[in-house]
Amino acid sequence: MLELRAITAGYDRRSAPAVRNASLTVAPGEAVGLLGPSGCGKSTLAKVAALLHRPDAGTLTLDGTPVRHWRHRAPRALRTAFGVVFQQPRLSADPRLTLTDLIAEPLRATGRRAGAPDRIAELADTVGLTPDLLTRRPHEVSDGQLQRACLARALVLRPRWLICDEMTAMLDASTTAALVAVVEAYRTETGAGLLAVGHDRTLLDRWCDRTVHWDTVAPRPVSSARSAQ
Repeated sequence: MLELRAITAGYDRRSAPAVRNASLTVAPGEAVGLLGPSGCGKSTLAKVAALLHRPDAGTLTLDGTPVRHWRHRAPRALRTAFGVVFQQPRLSADPRLTLTDLIAEPLRATGRRAGAPDRIAELADTVGLTPDLLTRRPHEVSDGQLQRACLARALVLRPRWLICDEMTAMLDASTTAALVAVVEAYRTETGAGLLAVGHDRTLLDRWCDRTVHWDTVAPRPVSSARSAQ
């Protein structure tokens, strides 16, 4: 179980936090959609859930054990339990790498080079990348092709949890359908849990087992004026 309880998180202590008192749970094998408008803080919460951003307050519990460290300080077993796909693939891909090297990044970072060519070829076929595309760099492929590579990178270590943060926001309908199908096939095969962040209710409702709105995850405090009424 992935549990976030009363999470408060921001990037600048001098300003109001991006997330305040947010709570959310995702069960193993469950697909949860997090719906909310742009700028509400849902992407920040997703980064907390993926161990990429340390919260200012609150607790993150994974399989009953509280998480105490984030980013490179987190134990490798925890870090590699998550696969993350971001909204803008060009901001999350090193422009110097070929798509092959991009997909292989997590394998090399964790010392798992053995078998990498076979795993990359398998995933490339799964996400719809032809061999000629694998030799190209990000500026030589489309946004959709690059996002396919980023999804392959997220799956390469066989994570138990997937965080898809507006994964399809920049894609056309056919590419969106293809990548959602890849995620669902992976979940069916492995029993991985999914947190899908977005602002398209129709997509999230069709994709996920349940969709929760940001206002229920991080409810706004009732003002004193309203309380007095």
